[in-house]
Amino acid sequence: MLTLIKNGTLVTASDTFAADLLIDGERIVRIEQSGAAKASPDTRVFDAAGCYVLPGGIDAHTHLDMPFGGTTSSDDFETGTRAAAFGGTTCLVDFAIQQKGGTLGQALETWHKKAAGKALVDYGFHMIMTDAPSACLTEMADIVREGVTSFKLFMAYPGVLLLDDQSIFRAMLRAGELGALICMHAETGLPIDVLVERALANGHTAPIYHALTRPEVAEATGTERAIALAEMAQVPVYLVHLSAQRALERVMEARDRGLPAYAETCPQYLFLDEDALRGTPEDEFEGAKYVCTPPLRPSHHHSHLWRGLRNYDLQVVSTDHCPFCMKDQKELGRGSFAKVPNGMPGVETRLHLMHEAVNEGKISLNRFVEITSTAPAKIFGLYPKKGSLNIGADADIVVWDPKRRFTLSHENLHMRVDYAAYPNKTVTGTPRYVLSRGELVVDGSGAQPTFHGRAGRGQFVRRRTFSL
Repeated sequence: MLTLIKNGTLVTASDTFAADLLIDGERIVRIEQSGAAKASPDTRVFDAAGCYVLPGGIDAHTHLDMPFGGTTSSDDFETGTRAAAFGGTTCLVDFAIQQKGGTLGQALETWHKKAAGKALVDYGFHMIMTDAPSACLTEMADIVREGVTSFKLFMAYPGVLLLDDQSIFRAMLRAGELGALICMHAETGLPIDVLVERALANGHTAPIYHALTRPEVAEATGTERAIALAEMAQVPVYLVHLSAQRALERVMEARDRGLPAYAETCPQYLFLDEDALRGTPEDEFEGAKYVCTPPLRPSHHHSHLWRGLRNYDLQVVSTDHCPFCMKDQKELGRGSFAKVPNGMPGVETRLHLMHEAVNEGKISLNRFVEITSTAPAKIFGLYPKKGSLNIGADADIVVWDPKRRFTLSHENLHMRVDYAAYPNKTVTGTPRYVLSRGELVVDGSGAQPTFHGRAGRGQFVRRRTFSL
């Protein structure tokens, strides 16, 4: 089936120009001067007048159907990918988690089963390694051959996810041999646990203590260690969910020395601050909505992170989407902040928030496209199939209405969680149409957006190895 998107302004990471775009089936086949493309009687036509035509968003950091803290993240691959599509994200990379003592292959099989028959847009996987004996290091090659070409390692959560420096270093060396990319959760987890123990012993149980026991220096030190280990191994490293000034400075220093250090931040660290964890005068536990790791930081960190995005010291904005409902899930931690399931909803609101940053002059329109689509596609082996408007690319396309206002309230959103992180925030800019491999999945041209996708249509994407 032929599809024509006409009268729009195409926006890529580098260019902005008026053009018509022609799709044949699942692929982009032609870009023509605006108004020049002719539609046959059987061509489906979308009028993008007054709108931007963007490559679909890529969220390289989500946790769908993930067990954590005695419960499971509330979005599965059906509800999570549906919400992603409503927000203009047409591909995501989730995390398969190795069980302690288990194999990487078992973890990958488990996550394939979670997604099969449910995903509404395309997806890939990273592999979280919680164990690194020689057998797992050997097995990494099998995982890379399956198109899972990045491995996440943790310096936090002792006894559950944490790996010691020797294991991290061995995994880095092995990743270098395979062309895979190591993603690091960089916090000094053992001292953090001591701070948590002391806070609870002193009767400090409220959500704000989640932030007060995970200080900026813990992230900065973990970031420095991660970069040092990667430098010794002579491999690239990608720092996930960077939240703070001093951690960013460690990345900047490494990049200034020419090291292949990359980092992402998340909207919550750009638009929210530590005060959200204090809750309300009526109920301080309302702050549990905003318990995520690393924690929200004081607001003065915002300007440093925005500068990092403008100056290319931060390459990507992902979400770390890991939602838990207040009722029955976050409520598990009412008597202890340490038992609040860590995570926030975000997969649906990322493009809205980052486009608002364009309106506010914090980033350019082209940089908006780069950090939400093109850069994650390049770093994680999806480009040019994803993250571009190139001829031959998948027709993952968002027709973005830059003038339409949209309120990020719980009533307007589709993530399976019982609250909204930005309930009173109204933004200007929202998807008019969202196409996934040429298929219309969201129609936002009416009074309320409607969904046209179906469970199971999303495909697993085998990613290439790291090549930047």
